[in-house]
Amino acid sequence: MGVRLAGQVCLMLAMTWVVAASAQNYPNRAIRLVVPLAPAGAGDIVARTVAAKLSEMWGQQIIIDNRPGANTIIGTDLVAKAKPDGYTWLLGVQGSLVINPVSYSKLAYDPEKDFDPITQMTVYGYVLVVHPALPVKNVNELIALARARPAQLAYGTSGNGGSNHLAGESFRLASGVKMNAIPYKGSAPALTALLSGDVPVMFDTLITSIPLLKAGRLRALGVTLPRRSPSLPDVPTIAEAALRGYEFTAWQAIVVPAGTDKAIIGRIHSDVVKVLAMPDVRHKLVDEGANELVGSTPEALGRLIRTDIQKYRKLYADAGIRIE
Repeated sequence: MGVRLAGQVCLMLAMTWVVAASAQNYPNRAIRLVVPLAPAGAGDIVARTVAAKLSEMWGQQIIIDNRPGANTIIGTDLVAKAKPDGYTWLLGVQGSLVINPVSYSKLAYDPEKDFDPITQMTVYGYVLVVHPALPVKNVNELIALARARPAQLAYGTSGNGGSNHLAGESFRLASGVKMNAIPYKGSAPALTALLSGDVPVMFDTLITSIPLLKAGRLRALGVTLPRRSPSLPDVPTIAEAALRGYEFTAWQAIVVPAGTDKAIIGRIHSDVVKVLAMPDVRHKLVDEGANELVGSTPEALGRLIRTDIQKYRKLYADAGIRIE
């Protein structure tokens, strides 16, 4: 073996040893978990719950860095360009990893090339809620009212291309009714408009609607899940109430910059899945948060991202949705 080749082999072996040692000692400093959403929302709650448990497990702080804005693009692009050393993570949501690539012809990041998937943590649905003054008690009555008033009934959304907007468009296509989507600057302003009667209908997350339903300030007609939610056992699914086959769910996941060492990915995946199995985490995120916990493999999350991109491309085409 020549001197130069021998030197290259020694260098490669040394680099391999350093990477392996680095993964074995991981983590040895604080980790930043970027949440491309505003604080206190459903995604932020999931991120903080999991991060707190991992911090206890590892003895290293996981810092939540909320970077909302531009339909999650600001925070997502920040992580896409971060060093792939395992110390910067992204709370990946459908908006950032699936919907934005469909919505925007020019996007600063590529969800399939710029990230390594870790695990899908949750799946959750929406509840179709109406203002109590609207004279409907179930999904069929809402559909009948919308048909009697074509293009007059409106539903509030968190913005064009947001998950609750797409839930509404999916419902509109399945039912054949004409309803107008009214975009607001986030789910909270849309919910405020619903409560004040400015819009009569909304697809909202269960975690934010349940307290208002209990207080009688909203009326629930159906959930978008494939089966009834344990948090609202008396509320039927939209599929069983009126539209067979209708389903709309969203999810939250962890991804890291592409090129992250596979041993580090394995460590993160293994311990996040352990956290999701903890009874107190399950209570907070399932019993109180109306999520279902998943804990998928990295490969399964990668497949989910790819198939959902295709699914939403079809929805955009069928509904005639245009963002740019």
